[in-house]
Amino acid sequence: MLILLGHFGLHLTFYNRINATGLPRWQIKLVERTIAVECFLFPLLLLWYPSPASLPMWLQVYSWICLTAIVVLGIPWLIYRPLFGIQWLPIERQVTHVAVDQVLPESPIGSLRCRINAAIPMNQITELAIEQKHLPVAGLPQQLEGLRLAHFSDIHLTGDMLPSFYRYVSDQLMQWQPEIVCVTGDIVDRPHCIPWLSECFGTITAPGGCYFILGNHDTRVTDPNQVREAMQGMGWTDLGGIAKRIPLRDTEIAIAGNELPWFGPAPAFPESSEPEFRVLLSHSPDQIAWARRNAVHLMLAGHTHGGHGRLPLIGPLLSPSRYGSRFASGEFDLPPTTMHVTRGLFGTHMQRFRCPPELSLLTLHQRDRTSS
Repeated sequence: MLILLGHFGLHLTFYNRINATGLPRWQIKLVERTIAVECFLFPLLLLWYPSPASLPMWLQVYSWICLTAIVVLGIPWLIYRPLFGIQWLPIERQVTHVAVDQVLPESPIGSLRCRINAAIPMNQITELAIEQKHLPVAGLPQQLEGLRLAHFSDIHLTGDMLPSFYRYVSDQLMQWQPEIVCVTGDIVDRPHCIPWLSECFGTITAPGGCYFILGNHDTRVTDPNQVREAMQGMGWTDLGGIAKRIPLRDTEIAIAGNELPWFGPAPAFPESSEPEFRVLLSHSPDQIAWARRNAVHLMLAGHTHGGHGRLPLIGPLLSPSRYGSRFASGEFDLPPTTMHVTRGLFGTHMQRFRCPPELSLLTLHQRDRTSS
């Protein structure tokens, strides 16, 4: 049993990491299917032999690797479970759950596949969590105390979910009257959905601006620049690979977008002789090391979808990140950076268990890290 536990742990680790790379999608899928077959063949091989001593040498060696993995990989994985709260940032939040398919006059579900998945018991793909969070951020200037920033990600326009779902998200966001709006990638999967963008998000405005970057699924569009142009046509600012200063509340914010490893280059913050508040939009939480090196105060990310499922106490297992499920979603304190990772709005994998889609409405507060 321990050998099998280590075996599945190894494959879970590899699955999460391969999906964090910038490899072409067809290569990732080929590797995924190969390791999936091997993952389920190994237990059958163990059943074939009457005892561990009768295993071929190569299987005995691999069995010891599996046992070693329980310690080498299992202990760090356990340490960073949500249960223990290591590097997690405690915050105040108010969460409203809305069954969007029930409050709209017509169902927002656009495909048979999506309808079948939505009918699975406890699947929350149409249950939007509107999360108002009070986020303490070290380095926040006094002028920006109480700043309202809306963050959402992983829209995944495929046709499976209709524009009415996203219009509802936009309406809820605008009722909150944010000062800045940020989208952190995976906007469009299918080219025929690009014209939907104005219908979905064309009503969103903010005095401090609306900003976006692209993610790995945006590479599925033949020309991702079409997504950029459509978003810019609605008045949104493309931060992919760039940084800029924006005036707000009698001060300036340095805001940048990091789309690595799918698009490059990494942004370069403008030089300043004065201390500045730095915000980073990153599609993946994997860029947290870059953010810390570049003295980012607040990093916003998505990509991981919260793992699509969260076990009680243990939390998520799946997460396409070099950190595994450590940063699958939530608020994290990684000095000098505070990181917020949203679960996203939708996905091509249409199963969400204890992991509803998320619209994050962040109110920023000053924080003295030395006293926390």
